[in-house]
Amino acid sequence: MKADEINQFLKQAFSGGQPPVVEAADGQTARCRIAYHPHQIRPGGTLSGPTMMALADTAAYALVLSAIGFQPLAVTTNLSIHFMRKPKPKDLIADVRMMKLGKSLAVMDVAIHSDGEEDLVAHSVVTYSIPPQSHGEQTGAA
Repeated sequence: MKADEINQFLKQAFSGGQPPVVEAADGQTARCRIAYHPHQIRPGGTLSGPTMMALADTAAYALVLSAIGFQPLAVTTNLSIHFMRKPKPKDLIADVRMMKLGKSLAVMDVAIHSDGEEDLVAHSVVTYSIPPQSHGEQTGAA
C-alpha cells in the first residue's frame, strides 16, 4: 500500500479522532507525523506518553501495510518505548524502519523527534503479528 491509501484507510478505520498522517511508506521505511494539539500536554508541560506511543504504533502499522499490502488484521504484539527527553509542544515525527519481516512477525525500529529538532524524544521497538497467508499478497484495497 502507498501512503495515501494507508491514510485513507486509517481515517475510515479509526474515526474517533485524527490519526497520525503517513507522509511516506515504501515497505522498508515509513515516516508519520502527529499534529500538535494542546490536549496532548500532560502536567510538566510535555507531550504525553500515550501520544508518543500512538505515533510509534501507527507508524509501525503503516510500515507493515506498505510491506504486505492491505491486511487490517495485522496487530501489535509488543511495543516497548524509551522516553528520552521532553518533547517540545509541536508536531512529532516518527521514522520507522523494518528490522525483520518474516511470515508471521514484523519487527520495527521507531525513532521519534519533535518537528524541526534532531534529538530523539523517544525510541520504540514494535512487533506486529502478520495474519496467516498474507506475506507478500495484495488483497482487498491495494
